[in-house]
Amino acid sequence: MKPTFSEALRFWWKLGWISFGGPTGQIAIMHRELVERRKWIAEERFLHALNYCTLLPGPEAQQLATYLGWKMHGIRGGVCAGVLFVLPAVFILWLLSVVYVEYGTLPLIAAAFHGLVPAVIAIVFHAMIKLGRKTLHRPLLWLIAAAAAVLTYYFRSAYPFVVLGAGLLGWLTRPRVKEEPPFSPEPIRAWPQVRVAMVCLALWLLPVLASALLLGWESAITREGLFFSKAALVTFGGAYAVLPYVAQHAVEQHHWLRADQMMHGFGLAETTPGPLIMVLQFVGFMGAWNHPATFAPLTAATLGSLMTTWVTFTPSFLFILAGAPYVERLIEIKSLQPAMRGVSAAVVGVMAQFAIWFALHAVLQVTYVDWFVAVTGLAAFAALYIWQVETVLLIGTCAILGIARYAIA
Repeated sequence: MKPTFSEALRFWWKLGWISFGGPTGQIAIMHRELVERRKWIAEERFLHALNYCTLLPGPEAQQLATYLGWKMHGIRGGVCAGVLFVLPAVFILWLLSVVYVEYGTLPLIAAAFHGLVPAVIAIVFHAMIKLGRKTLHRPLLWLIAAAAAVLTYYFRSAYPFVVLGAGLLGWLTRPRVKEEPPFSPEPIRAWPQVRVAMVCLALWLLPVLASALLLGWESAITREGLFFSKAALVTFGGAYAVLPYVAQHAVEQHHWLRADQMMHGFGLAETTPGPLIMVLQFVGFMGAWNHPATFAPLTAATLGSLMTTWVTFTPSFLFILAGAPYVERLIEIKSLQPAMRGVSAAVVGVMAQFAIWFALHAVLQVTYVDWFVAVTGLAAFAALYIWQVETVLLIGTCAILGIARYAIA
């Protein structure tokens, strides 16, 4: 059942505030809310959109939200979904960045965010199991999922090739069926899509050019715009793939921040809603803060964070809004469906790998075991799996438990 535009708008606004847990957690929340609970998007359409977004550079969860928004309400739906998905995180991370450089850390807030960790683990594992049951119907698909998990663990930069290989393997091993009738859909008008691409490209690059004209090509803000524009095109595999690339260049080449500050920013990004790739906003903030030129440090840092966020996410609208109408046609070609199922199996495997890595990273600390995360995570998973509790209720309860644990410690 297709929602009204106002209903969808309210959902995307809420999602922007509750989408914790990096791309895997956010995809899990969207699947749970849009496919299972509200039934606004069919399972097949959701997986098809997810398969496409995993092949693109940049933040796949934000791209998926943009795609699903476009699917329900056209360009305005895609723009609103993509913007609202990241907007709360932009403000929250900017505020946390100011607190970081001015006042240090806030233990009570950190405790609340620590309580969110088990909720995220539960959401991710629940979604992985649900998707796995609906996707892994053949031994070959199980093998693809396992291979994708192993390969992306050891070779993160090869992630797009793993997904493409899974699709090719699924197509080559497809069951032989009767020849399908020729597929001849109505042609898509090319000019509207070219126009959308031109508008998105102009919106992407104009702030960078304006900064170069006003501040110079060597200013930190302009250099951030150029660097993160390139990063948006070459960083496949989501936030975990982009971090080593950005850290090396931002710390060693541009000297925008120190290595320990890079890790602190990653921690802040993990405790905010929105894509985990929001850590790049913190890098832009610190780079301009440390190289303010003629600005006050906070003014420069704010401009740097906005520039970085803009060039990180604007390309997603170009990829989705200009390409989605063509991608939608692929689902109608029956002979390609085995390939898409192979890609879906690879996505499940990657989700499993990320879920296990995230859980182990959260529970097994360097010198101790975090029993709060372990026990609360199991309870949260049971609440989702057995009682089907609301995601918002689960997240709020875990945050309160985190604060209570801090208060009695």
